[in-house]
Amino acid sequence: MRLILADDSVLLREGLIRLLDDAGHEVVAAVGDARALLDAVELHRTDVAVVDVRMPPTHTDEGLRAALEIRGRRPDVGVLVLSQYVEKTYAATLLAGTTEGLGYLLKDRVSEVADFLDSLERIRAGGTVIDPEVVRQLLACTTHADPLSRLSPRETEVMRHLAQGYVNTAIAERLHVSLSTVEKHVNAIMDKLDLPRDPSYSRRVLAILRYLDN
Repeated sequence: MRLILADDSVLLREGLIRLLDDAGHEVVAAVGDARALLDAVELHRTDVAVVDVRMPPTHTDEGLRAALEIRGRRPDVGVLVLSQYVEKTYAATLLAGTTEGLGYLLKDRVSEVADFLDSLERIRAGGTVIDPEVVRQLLACTTHADPLSRLSPRETEVMRHLAQGYVNTAIAERLHVSLSTVEKHVNAIMDKLDLPRDPSYSRRVLAILRYLDN
């Protein structure tokens, strides 16, 4: 796997380079600010970019904005966003669009090496990886009721495939049904889970989070 690292901490960058090199991966660039990250993504053939949320010059959301720009300009590049703390607004912003090939983890998870490497592989394959603590806090922003029991057996099956990162067309193929049938099931799931119709949130992502949390 070819990766780009973006974090203003030299120690973290060097530690990740060694970890990834030991695992047989190639770090094609390691940078300390968002501008250099965007330049590196354009310059190198990359599978996944690992990006810190807060980077120079203001150390607020430069990394997040760069991640969103990468998602728009280079949808073929997987993005793993790392954060020191759960930043619900940033997480919701990142997850509001398509979530294929996307991850959001707390930096503490890097020390769980096997899981961290597995997360990178899943993101490269087009999957979605979300830190359990992010799941918990985002779900706290929505209804506390647990309406998963309302789902029919077929809806539960569709929900399980959604949680595994499959898009609607892939779910239709795997369940041997039409795309329109899957779309109807997905819409029914959203309604039955009482998910908010707030443009700041992706209802699909919230449905997946609720399922995983359960």
